[in-house]
Amino acid sequence: MPVIDTQHLTKLYYSIGELAEMLDVNASLLRFWEKEFNLKVSKRNKKGNRLYSVKEIEEINKIYALVKVQLFTLDGAKKAIKTKDKSLIFDAKQTVASKLDNIKTRLLKLKS
Repeated sequence: MPVIDTQHLTKLYYSIGELAEMLDVNASLLRFWEKEFNLKVSKRNKKGNRLYSVKEIEEINKIYALVKVQLFTLDGAKKAIKTKDKSLIFDAKQTVASKLDNIKTRLLKLKS
C-alpha cells in the first residue's frame, strides 16, 4: 500500500493523474474524496484540471492512511480528521510495516 513521502516531492504542484498514480488509486476516487471530505484544491490549470500542492497531498495522504490502510469507514475517517486526535491518525508507515510483518509471519508458518 503506497503512502507518499511528502518530503521527497520535488514539484510545487502535481496533477490528479500523477497523484492517483503515486497512491495507486483511480483519479475518480480522489475527486470523490475531495467532495466527501470538503477538500479545496487551490489551483487549476487553464483547462480546469486540478493541481495539488504538497500541503493538499498531505491531507489526501491522511485520508488514504485512514481509509485504505487502517480501514476506517468514510464516517469514521471524517470523525478522526475532525477531532485531530493524533492517536487516531498515526504514522501510516508504521501501519504498513506491522501489516507486512503479520503477512511475513503467516507466510513463514505456511512454509514450514
